Amino acid sequence: MNIQLALSNLGLRATKNFGASSGAASMPGSGHEILSYSPVDAKPIAATGTVSKSEYDAVVLQAQKGFQEWRSWPAPKRGEVVRQLGLKLREHKEDLGALVSYEMGKSLQEGLGEVQEMIDICDFAVGLSRQLHGLTIASERPAHRMMEQWHPLGPIGIITAFNFPVAVWAWNSAIAWVCGNSTIWKPSEKTPLCGTACQFIAMQVFQEFGVPEGVSCIVQGGREVGEWLAADARLPLISATGSVRMGKEVGKVVAARLGKSLLELGGNNALIVSEHANLDLAIRAVVFGAVGTAGQRCTSTRRVIVHHSHYDSFKAMLSKAYAQIKIGNPLLAENHMGPLIDTDAVETYLKAIETAKSQGAIAWVDGGVLSGTGYESGCFVKPAILEVQPDFPCVQTETFAPILYLMKYQELEEAIEMQNAVPQGLSSAIFTQHLQEAEQFLSFQGSDCGIANVNLGTSGAEIGGAFGGEKETGGGRESGSDAWKAYMRRQTNTVNYGSSMPLAQGIRFEF
Repeated sequence: MNIQLALSNLGLRATKNFGASSGAASMPGSGHEILSYSPVDAKPIAATGTVSKSEYDAVVLQAQKGFQEWRSWPAPKRGEVVRQLGLKLREHKEDLGALVSYEMGKSLQEGLGEVQEMIDICDFAVGLSRQLHGLTIASERPAHRMMEQWHPLGPIGIITAFNFPVAVWAWNSAIAWVCGNSTIWKPSEKTPLCGTACQFIAMQVFQEFGVPEGVSCIVQGGREVGEWLAADARLPLISATGSVRMGKEVGKVVAARLGKSLLELGGNNALIVSEHANLDLAIRAVVFGAVGTAGQRCTSTRRVIVHHSHYDSFKAMLSKAYAQIKIGNPLLAENHMGPLIDTDAVETYLKAIETAKSQGAIAWVDGGVLSGTGYESGCFVKPAILEVQPDFPCVQTETFAPILYLMKYQELEEAIEMQNAVPQGLSSAIFTQHLQEAEQFLSFQGSDCGIANVNLGTSGAEIGGAFGGEKETGGGRESGSDAWKAYMRRQTNTVNYGSSMPLAQGIRFEF
């Protein structure tokens, strides 16, 4: 994979790229530059200009103006534009997948998979554009018709994290657009070029089909830009993906202005291996869940809760599987795992292992930083497996790194209690061939997470289902099902087509 050719194909030819783009127009950010370095080789890729406050305000004004026109387009016509974006993404899949892999560090297969998610959500949104339906409701009053309908909200603020630098934007934007909204995206300052490339692709489509300027906007910058978005009363909805700490701050600020927030925050995901499990399947799910994206997915498997009868054999199988993991340049197809995002993440990883050991954890597969040829960036680490007790404090904390906590259980009720006994509630899984166990896990007495799987892992959600979690994960839902309702406002309508004025609840008011 020629990364320089991929960058050129994505419009990233210049050393400095646009920091703010709105619809069919672009304006360079005049703030400080963000120089993006690849965690693969520590080499600088390109610089991105960030927006000043006045430039940010100009983008918001343009997004408001674009929304006024865009919302009047018929929804299927908006869907056709999104369909064309999906086709354009198919053309750029190889290039954009390579950029995701190189700038973020995930394997090329996962980078390509992330772009496929973008394509899939475009396909989903096209169908959705003909199904933005309300309800017809029976009225208690004669000669009255009651119904509900949905209207677009306005400019939507989207804040995304580095670990899925393009897919989460597409999840939000494709649905927001077919609903009639404009969008303002702040990508992670750790992966700014992925954002610039996506805007470049969207602009090509939007220009061709005459989409109003301001429907797709991007504002590059750090924490300050995110704070502007959260506090901006002109943005009725803020969709924010990131840490629990960040989400609590965003949620507090948005709530103070009575805005709406859609929060997708941390996960501390557990996988239960039952006494009735197919261990070969479970091993495959655990290894991908824990090692995929170097443990930097919000759905990464952090905890494995194994029935005592399988504990020793499962440990041996897991150790053998980990020994086969190839770590290195993620652009090379033979490697399963690339680097962590930066050296700060490496320090967090090392500290987490040290803290766990100080609490009594035993390293079954020890971690550490890799060095030597191919690892010069200092961001490559070894996946670690630590045996713990469920009451160890380290188990309560999510570390964005390939650290897996292993523990055992006796009864299924105990395993479910262990799984649920953390502040986060995103994804969960059980491996069992026993129907009653599977149904108990999925019942109200089972998993308390937004995602609960049987005989597949915690990581790797499809776009057809609503994605999100409970508790400190934030409660938001993105992507499929009826998640589109978050991007619209509900309106109840009653029509009196009679010749009298009856009041609800039988109230009489004569004069």
